This record gives sequence, C-alpha cells and structure tokens, in this order.
Amino acid sequence: MSGTSEGPRASAGTAPGAPAAPVTERHTTAPAENGPARTDSARTGPGGGDAGSIASELRDYRAAFNAATLPMGVVDGRGHVVRANEALGGLLGTPAAVLAGRQACELLDLATDDRTWHAYREVLLGRRSRFRCTRRLKHPDGRSLWAEITVVPMTGASAAESARVLLTVADVSDRRELQERLRHLQMHDPVTRLPNRTLFFERLASTLETPPYQDDSLPSRQHARIGLCYLDLDGFKAINDTLGHRTGDRLLAAVAARLTDCAENDASRNAGGSRLVARLGGDEFAILVEDSAGTQELTDLARSVLAALQQPFDLAGQRLSVSASIGVVERTAAGTSPTGLMQAADTTLYWAKADGRARWTLFDPERNAHRMTRQSLSSTLRPAVERGEFTLEYQPLVGMADGVLRGVEALVRWNHPQFGVLPPNRFVQIAEEDGSIVQLGRWVLRTACRQARRWQLDHPDEPPLFISVNVAVRQVWDSDLVADVAQILAETELAPGLLQLELTESAVMGSGGRPLRALQALSDMGVRIAIDDFGTGYSNLAYLSRLPVSVLKLDGAFVKGFRYEDGTHPSPADETIVEAMVQLAHRLGLTVTAECVETAGQAERLRRIGCDTGQGWLYSRAVAPEQIAGLIGSRPLEG
Repeated sequence: MSGTSEGPRASAGTAPGAPAAPVTERHTTAPAENGPARTDSARTGPGGGDAGSIASELRDYRAAFNAATLPMGVVDGRGHVVRANEALGGLLGTPAAVLAGRQACELLDLATDDRTWHAYREVLLGRRSRFRCTRRLKHPDGRSLWAEITVVPMTGASAAESARVLLTVADVSDRRELQERLRHLQMHDPVTRLPNRTLFFERLASTLETPPYQDDSLPSRQHARIGLCYLDLDGFKAINDTLGHRTGDRLLAAVAARLTDCAENDASRNAGGSRLVARLGGDEFAILVEDSAGTQELTDLARSVLAALQQPFDLAGQRLSVSASIGVVERTAAGTSPTGLMQAADTTLYWAKADGRARWTLFDPERNAHRMTRQSLSSTLRPAVERGEFTLEYQPLVGMADGVLRGVEALVRWNHPQFGVLPPNRFVQIAEEDGSIVQLGRWVLRTACRQARRWQLDHPDEPPLFISVNVAVRQVWDSDLVADVAQILAETELAPGLLQLELTESAVMGSGGRPLRALQALSDMGVRIAIDDFGTGYSNLAYLSRLPVSVLKLDGAFVKGFRYEDGTHPSPADETIVEAMVQLAHRLGLTVTAECVETAGQAERLRRIGCDTGQGWLYSRAVAPEQIAGLIGSRPLEG
C-alpha cells in the first residue's frame, strides 16, 4: 500500500526515528493483492502525462495544422520545408507533400534582397526571435497577391526540433489595396487629380538617389540628367477673386489636362525617362523630366506649355485666357539635391516674373551667383556701417572757364572683407531696398561735411571747396533729412552754402507733400539742390520752375557725343540738345555741370557751349582726401 499524506511507514529493521526513504516517480509502490507490482513510469509518459493522452494531443495538433486555413509550414535550420499544410500548398499551387524538402526562401521569394534574406537567416540560426515581411506572390490562378510572411522559432524536447521554425503566410491583398487607395488620396490633388507636393518631392528624392543612367555603350550619355519646368499662372488670383473659386478650380483642372498632354507629347518625341506632372499648391505646377536629353528638350517643353496655355479655355460657357511664367532648370543628376534643384527653379521662376511674365527663363549660374552675392551683401550691409567698413573718395568738380578746382563729389566705397572694394552701384540699390540707406547716408553726409571743413581750416587763404553728396529718395521719405542736415552742419561748422545735395530725376519727379517741403526747407537753409543725370529720366521741365533746384548735372551719355580724338563721329544732335539745356538752365538761374568729361576736345566744346563746371577722368578720378588737399590752390587742372 502506498504511503499516505503523512509519508511512508518505516520498514522492518529500520531504527526508530530514522528518516523514511523518499518517494520518487520511479519508486515502486506496494504490490496489489491480486497482481504484480509495477512502477509509475509504466503508467506515465516522459513528461509525467499519460502516453495515450500525449499521442492523442499530438494527433490533434497535426490535424489542426493540416486543417488550418492559414497557410503554414515547418522549416528546419537549413531552410528546408519539413512539412506544410494544405492551405500553403493551395496558396503555392503545389500539393503539400511535394513541398517537403524544398527551400522555403525560393517558394516565398525571401532571397531577392539582402536585407530580407539576412533577417530570415538570423531566425533560422536562432539569433533573432521573429521576422516579418511582405511579399508579392503569384497565385496559381494567375493573379498577384500580397502576402505577409512571419517566421518564428519552435520549441521542442529534442535539439532537432528546437532548431525548427514555424512559417505562416497571410493574404493581405485587401488590406494592401485599401492602403494603396488611401495613399493615392493622400498623394494626389483632389482638384486636378495630379500628384501633389508630397508625392512630387518623394519622386524627386527617389530619382536623384538612383538616377536612370543611360546605356554605357553611348559615351556622351553615360551620366543621367534631370530637368524641371516650374510654372506659375499669371493673374490667377484675379480670376479666383472675380469669378469665384469654383471657376478657379475648373480652370486649374483644365490647365492640368493641358500640361499632361504636353508632357506626354514630349515623352513621345524624346526617348528617356518618365515625366511627372504635379500641382505643388495654389496655381503652381511642375513638370519633372527624368533622364532628360539636355537643355534643348526642356526649353522645347516650356515653349509647348506656353503655347498650350495661351489658347483660350471654355469653362461652363465662360471663355478665359491665362498665361504662365516658367522657370526651367536642367542639369546633371549627380550631385544635385531636391532642395538645390527647387531653389534653382524657384529663383528662375522669379526671374521670369520679373522679366515681364508670360515667358520661360532658363537657370543661369552666373546670374544666380550675382543674386547670391547680392543676398550676402544685403545681410551684411547694416553691420558693415557699424564696423566702419565704408570709406569716401572725392572726385573734383572743375570750373570749365579757368580749370580751377571748385568743389568735389563724395563717392562712397565699401571695403568688403570678402569681395574687396565695391563701388556704389554694387550696394546702394540694396541699401535703398532694405532701408539701410538712411543709416549709411547719414554717415556719408557727416563724414563728407567734416572733411570739407577740415580742408577749409587747412587752407584758410584759398576759396573753400563745396562738397556734393548724393541723397536717395528714401532718405527724404524715411528720415528727417532737414533735421539731420542741420545737426551735421552745426556739428562740423560747415557753411550751408558749401553743401550740395544731389538727387536723381526719378527721385524729384512728382515731388509733393513731405519731399517738396523738405527740399524747400533745405534750400531756405542755404543748401544747394542739384538734379543728377539730367536728361535721361523724365526730363519734365515743369518741375524746374517749382522745385528749389540750383544745379543741373548733365548725364554723361550726352557728353560722349562730343568725342573726336578716338575716331568716334560726334553727334550733332547731342551737341544741339546740350546747348539748348545749358541755355535754358542759365535763363532759369541754374548752373550746369557736365559729367564724364574724358578728353580735351570735349572740354573745349562744353566750355564754348557755356557749361559752368566739369567732372570726369580728364581732370581726375575719385581719389583719397589727401590727394584733394594737394590740388587746392594748385595750377589749373588740365582741360
């Protein structure tokens, strides 16, 4: 009889109090009354369960494996299929029994890319707990399906079984189709049905990462190229505002259709990569040309697009006409980034707009370099004034009758640490655009007046020189120019009559209100007002009678017509015009300065016509203040 819960009794001969022998699975039990003794192991399986029940359980597992609708297979450590269920055989179009011994990677296309193959091998070798991937497989009925393949290790009692893995294959075609539909909606514009900005940049990045190289047998076409037409509709906002957004959307859809036709026609004419037409937003579109044949192909495409869009659009009984501006970029794909390509296209589109719209413009590296330099100058201009990077040079203004130095014009120079010495035409317009001309102009005025006063003090026995300073129209509008001039004259103790302010014709044209009051106040103060480059702007004589002008400076274009020395034929018309302007100015009580005097012959004819002062290389270039000091009181300058 087996022991009770209190434990087995001690056998005969066992000392009282000695511990009883332990009971184990293999310990024999007491013999039954009518049968021989037997061990527990005869009644249980290796794991402690009944052998019959384990066998039944294994049969159930095998039956479930074979009957499962989910395709499954058992694969050994070498990648061979050990067994497969009927669902897997049906999926692959092969009886399940025939699959045994086949390589699973070949059946399910797991070896086509290195990343998938490596991950699969890691699971087979027991170095990874799970692997999952998606593959496109061919169904026996001919259709393609998307399958999600999962590989996980199996556990078993034996070493052989522990090295096996379970492979399952789930048909996810419906889910994949839904994802593709959702992605299509996400990546396409609902108005035009074209690819949107997101898909365009995704495609552009993919193209530049793996450019479609041409046949290596053609040496001139070994390197892939890429082209882009970036266009913007001219005046589309006005259509939206006047006719409504519904009409605007119809117009955008019609434009998209014509752009698509142009791209398809271009693809049929030129062998190579594909064309992608996309709407980037608003009224902006792009045509991406992969593996372009060169600049000519892109410019031809741009011309065809302009021609197509210039044809009227008939939209629900309304006839509309639009035009477009197109920026064209074409270059080698190698070394080009999506950001760099789009920046070049955006810059070129801006050029097309600035050049008059309804045209295409090709990207010009030299023009872009100039733009980049201009941007660099703009960003450093204000700090440059504070750092003292600007200097003044002075060009003499000489009396035409006697050749004596009468005054000087102050000309600003920028000693740029990167670009060297820059003349005014490189940065003054930039300063006017960003407003820094006010700060710079104030510095020029103060420095010039201080220098003029110093010359006067250093040469007390000579007639003082007047100083002429250029003033931008923005200085008149954005600053209290009258107060600035009064303050600087008081600081430097320079007489107002020795200061001359030069403004261009365009700056004084239509002057009224504040500018006119400022000019009048300066004139009342004793400051002379000069009109620079007279004769090349509006040349409206009416303002000469109502503006407080003291001096006219004739533009050098007229003076060039006076040349004889270098074989150039003089222009009688120029001489007649100059003579008439000089006479008119004198009748109005104004003095006249001729610019760009370069030869003695020019000087002689200008003197005979009656010009009061001259300025140009015949007398001197713009020089440092020390050189001007040497000219004060010296013999008359050549002229």
